[in-house]
Amino acid sequence: MINFDLKKTGLFVAGVLFGTAGVKVLSSKDAKNCYTQATAAVLRAKKSVMKTTTTIQENCEDILADAKAINEEREAKEKAIETKACEE
Repeated sequence: MINFDLKKTGLFVAGVLFGTAGVKVLSSKDAKNCYTQATAAVLRAKKSVMKTTTTIQENCEDILADAKAINEEREAKEKAIETKACEE
């Protein structure tokens, strides 16, 4: 004898029907348009983030180059002072 649990069977059937309907809804023309719009928005956001990242990176490179130049000038001045002190 097979003992069916109507609640579990009903949930299974409802799940199958919901899943089938869900697939149809997810593959509909309106859903595809929504996915396309969302993807386009993500691509625009990515472009904006990449532009900002590039700007920050360029600024960091400029700061690093300026800092290196400052240190080289400082070292040259210190060396000149040491050289002058040794000559006296």
